[in-house]
Amino acid sequence: MDKKKLLTIYDKLFQNKVNKYWKLHKKAINSHGIRNILYSYRAKNIQNKYNSSFPIKKSINYFNTPHGFSGIFISTDSQIGTDCTIYQHVVIGSNRVKGSKGYGAPIIGHNVMIGAGAKIIGNVKIGNNVRIGANCCVATDIPNNATVVMEKPRIIIRTE
Repeated sequence: MDKKKLLTIYDKLFQNKVNKYWKLHKKAINSHGIRNILYSYRAKNIQNKYNSSFPIKKSINYFNTPHGFSGIFISTDSQIGTDCTIYQHVVIGSNRVKGSKGYGAPIIGHNVMIGAGAKIIGNVKIGNNVRIGANCCVATDIPNNATVVMEKPRIIIRTE
C-alpha cells in the first residue's frame, strides 16, 4: 500500500472521530436523564483520546479542527461563536482569581481563527472575523476584523 493511500485512509478515520464527537455533543445537549449521561460519556471518551477537554454545553458551538482535538482545552464558562477554527494545543481558559482584573471567562466571536498553541485567558472578548496567530497570549479585548500576532522576541544577553 502506498503512502498516499495510507494518508487518505488515516484522514477518513480521523474525520470520522471528529464528526462522531459533534453528533454526540448535539445529542447530549438535546437529551435528558440517562441518555444525556451516556452521550456525554461517549463524547468525553473521544476527547480523552485526543488529550483535550471542553464542556458539552450550548455555549460551545461546533468549531473546525483542521488537526483534530489534540490538546485543546476550553474552560467551562467560555463561549465560542459559530464558524470558528481552532488549531491544536489551544487554551481558552478562565481566570478564577477573585478580585483580579481579568476575572471571568473568554467570549469568542463568530468566524474566529485561533492558531496552534495560542492562549486566551480571563474575561476577554474576541470580536468577529478575528485571526489569532500561533503561540499568541491574549489577555485583552480584541476588536472585530483584527489580526493578533506576537511581537518580535526580546533577546537578553547574559553577562558573566
